[in-house]
Amino acid sequence: MGSFEQTAEILLRLSPVEVANLKEGINFFRNKSTGQDYILYKNKTRLKACKNMCKHQGGLFIKDIEDLDGRSVRCTKHNWKLDVSTMKYTNPPGSFCQDELVVEMDEENGLLLLELNPPNPWDSEPRAPEHLAFGEVQVTYLTHACMDLKLGDKRMVFDPWLMGPAFARGWWLLHEPPSDWLERLCRADLIYISHMHSDHLSYPTLKKLAERRPDIPIYVGNTERPVFWNLNQSGVQLTNINVVPFGIWQQVDENLRFMILMDGIHPEMDTCIIVEYKGHKILNTVDCTRPNGGRLPENVALMMSDFAGGASGFPMTFSGGKFTEGWKAQFIKTERKKLLNYKARLVKKLQPRIYCPFAGYFVESHPSDKYIKETNIKNDPDELNNLIKKNSDVVTWTPRPGATLDLSRMLKDPTDSKGIIEPPEGTKIYKDSWDFGPYLEILNAAVGDAIFLHSSWIKEYFTWAGFKDYNLVVRMIETDEDFSPFPGGYDYLVDFLDLSFPKERPSREHAYEEIQSRVDVIRHVVKNGLLWDDLYIGFQTRLQRDPDIYHHLFWNHFQIKLPLTPPNWRSFLMHCG
Repeated sequence: MGSFEQTAEILLRLSPVEVANLKEGINFFRNKSTGQDYILYKNKTRLKACKNMCKHQGGLFIKDIEDLDGRSVRCTKHNWKLDVSTMKYTNPPGSFCQDELVVEMDEENGLLLLELNPPNPWDSEPRAPEHLAFGEVQVTYLTHACMDLKLGDKRMVFDPWLMGPAFARGWWLLHEPPSDWLERLCRADLIYISHMHSDHLSYPTLKKLAERRPDIPIYVGNTERPVFWNLNQSGVQLTNINVVPFGIWQQVDENLRFMILMDGIHPEMDTCIIVEYKGHKILNTVDCTRPNGGRLPENVALMMSDFAGGASGFPMTFSGGKFTEGWKAQFIKTERKKLLNYKARLVKKLQPRIYCPFAGYFVESHPSDKYIKETNIKNDPDELNNLIKKNSDVVTWTPRPGATLDLSRMLKDPTDSKGIIEPPEGTKIYKDSWDFGPYLEILNAAVGDAIFLHSSWIKEYFTWAGFKDYNLVVRMIETDEDFSPFPGGYDYLVDFLDLSFPKERPSREHAYEEIQSRVDVIRHVVKNGLLWDDLYIGFQTRLQRDPDIYHHLFWNHFQIKLPLTPPNWRSFLMHCG
């Protein structure tokens, strides 16, 4: 048995002189040997401390020039603000609390910063790696975040999105999946779906699979927002969905087990997975911003993670104020570079034997999203892999659809020509056509729905959504493809302070946001009670806000916390008569 106890790790030591020189308010420190940054806040004799890392997306905090009380710091990534005296984020309000570190004084008045480390769940019942025969463990890339794993005589598939769009009509597959993808899915013994976003939980793909194998075992983590919250409405007949607790080994057979872990930033929806076969671990962190709170197994046989960036409507869909084309281009370039460096540092720290960048191979291919496609530059997997090779000995793999990695061969000799079998010569790698028609028809069907003949749908919908007591006024405008007002479409205000629908903006001080949405998508979302990710991550809106701040509580509600059951439109129409 490995050690399965909580331990305390010393992150930083300050000498008695350094302690005596601490100034009132905020103090920044770096541990020179680890390169990690910390913040200490002093108020007379009281000390509070935390890591200098923004909980949103891992940015570094600096002094906030607008802070007159000497209590808050500002993130260099997205201007999030943290009040270090309370460890609560003030911008956006109501978002996160920062995790505090333990401050201890020693006998000489020196100081120690400690982090209490819970035991690593994967260390329970440890197994030594056993010999693997050639061909015993094979990993085949299908598309985007979808991998087909052969593990002895079992087959496991991750996140099958192999047809249709994701996020309404905003994302389409970049790669052409292997022609036998459906046979591969049908052969699987189990499928892992990391989270509810439609580039991982693809109902068009699962519908095809369910027609052949409705009872295929599917495994998801026990997230607060159930991964399959929308299964009944989707009409997809899957009968064997297993929700498993976090951090506990799930035994498949004597050689194979897996463990699902939660994300430290979005525990309500994001997960990642460790698969272990004969003691060899495969770590898939998928889209997690801070998988398992940043505590991950080191020296695994194979690690895969996202790398591309661009999976957000920010800043491409924003306008007004600072959001010029030049500002957006510079921001995107800087952000992508930060993401590449972060992934390279993570791989260097974890030292997997092999690393594979995946879960970023999508394209905004619909002609109406040409602007997004040109603006929303993604990271190049080869660039990341070259960066990793420069800083470590980790072997890297840029996957192509249908390519297969033989784990035993690669672990024995990474230069083995049979270690990675590329798809046959002439195989189509990139998609050049997408069957837009059927999917756009589904969205368009909502436009003429009877509920939208009655303007009272607006009150019905936002009452159902249940977000209020927040000083924000939103103007919603239905538009055509080109974000011009839709003829006969709705243009209305929602005051979320008291959930009223005024004819004009109220005279009190209030935050204001203007959301233009393509009519087919907003009506499809409203009619089916779907989350607003289809609008926002799918690039189907254009946004302006005054002042230019992110309303975390509002967006978090509409992207994660809407009711699990859709609005009762049948009853609504009966009342409308």
